[in-house]
Order: sequence, then structure tokens, then C-alpha cells
Amino acid sequence: QVQLVESGGGLVQPGGSLRLSCVASGSIFSINAMGWYLQAPGKQRELVATITPSGSTNYADSVKGRFTISRDNAKNTVNLQMNSLKPVDTAVYYCYARVGSWHLANIREYDYWGQGTQVTVAS
Repeated sequence: QVQLVESGGGLVQPGGSLRLSCVASGSIFSINAMGWYLQAPGKQRELVATITPSGSTNYADSVKGRFTISRDNAKNTVNLQMNSLKPVDTAVYYCYARVGSWHLANIREYDYWGQGTQVTVAS
């Protein structure tokens, strides 16, 4: 019913930059919070950054000053600009959105996740 599609991942050298993007589509009435989470192999998924519709942000301590989250409400898109990348940033990055969508004749909020995009920082 609602799909989140990430793009922008890849392989970069330490100190390099990547920009991740995620677009939400489907039966969307509204989008509340959006964000990015990461999951390293064998580890629990954890928060990278979130952003509200009004632009309030929250970052993990490990990425403060290096990553910037932004969104375009008109395009149902959330972005993550990642600078000064380190090997420890290597993980699968997942887009998150809390979406108000149609459920029969009513609007209800659900949490949705993208399929993830691989970020590898090496060499």
C-alpha cells in the first residue's frame, strides 16, 4: 500500500561523501516523521537521524556534525547527506516513515520501512 524506495548507496573511500534519498509512494494521506536507520551485520537496527514535517531533527551522537537529514514534504522525500565517512559507517541504511494512509474509510498511521541501501566505506 505504501512503498519507500532508497537510493544513493554505494562504495566510497574514507573521508568521502554520499547522499541517500528515499521517496514514499502509494496510498499516502500524510507523512509525519521520516528518518534513516542503519543495521550492521549481526547487529540491531539503530537510529541515524529523524526529521519532523516542520524540520526538527534528531541525530545519533556518532554522526552529529557529519550527516545532515532533510526532507521535501511536497515530494514525500527524505535525504541524508553523509560527509567525512568512516569505515564504521559501513552498514545497510533503511528509510523510515510514519505515514497516515487510508484504511477502509479512515486515516490511520503506520510505520513503513524501505528495503535498505548498502553503504560501504573502504580503501
